[in-house]
Amino acid sequence: MQENGLVQIASLYSVDETVKRLESVLAQRGVQVFAVIDHSGEAEKVGMKMRPTKVVIFGNPKGGTPLMVAAPSLAIDLPLKALVAEDDKGRVSVSYNSPEYLQQRHGVPEELIKNIAVVGALVAKAVE
Repeated sequence: MQENGLVQIASLYSVDETVKRLESVLAQRGVQVFAVIDHSGEAEKVGMKMRPTKVVIFGNPKGGTPLMVAAPSLAIDLPLKALVAEDDKGRVSVSYNSPEYLQQRHGVPEELIKNIAVVGALVAKAVE
């Protein structure tokens, strides 16, 4: 983890394949995908170039709602997000906010952070 709370995990797959794999892992675990934002696709629509970059927004209201009730400001960071992006060398990675960072940032009670602590395992499974 970096100082800014971001965790970055390398993927051996393309951005599109990584997103598909992440969506599959989330579906298997009963986690809802609320949206996939295709930043590079939107850039292309306005005549701009951007390396493949997508954000997957996902969560489970059963897990996230108690956190937001306890720490309402957490709603700015929930649902969870995973950034899937290709760098200038063609390497793909998945980045997400660490649960520990979100806990510190919003003062979430220790016993509730476990509700979102699974994010690392889900991302790791998607890129294996």
